[in-house]
Amino acid sequence: MATGSKKLFKYFLREKPSKMLIKLRNQSKPRYPSLIAKEVDCTYAHTVRVLQEMERYKLITFKKDGRRKMITLTKKGKEISEVLVKLMNLFESSR
Repeated sequence: MATGSKKLFKYFLREKPSKMLIKLRNQSKPRYPSLIAKEVDCTYAHTVRVLQEMERYKLITFKKDGRRKMITLTKKGKEISEVLVKLMNLFESSR
């Protein structure tokens, strides 16, 4: 496994980044950092840092809409979020 892949793997084994990526799957309403922070019970500053890291790994893109930065999952981000949901469901079904 390449070094970048290892860092990404370890990153998503943490609770908050995983929750954020899963929350971003719901595209029925606009997604922006302060909303994600509230949904995953995280500070705004930490949320922004995590989202910037996700953008660096090309999992999300930001698009300015007035004063807000709207967040969209990339194809790679959608694929990883689907795997995380499956993993979460496996853990829940094994209880």
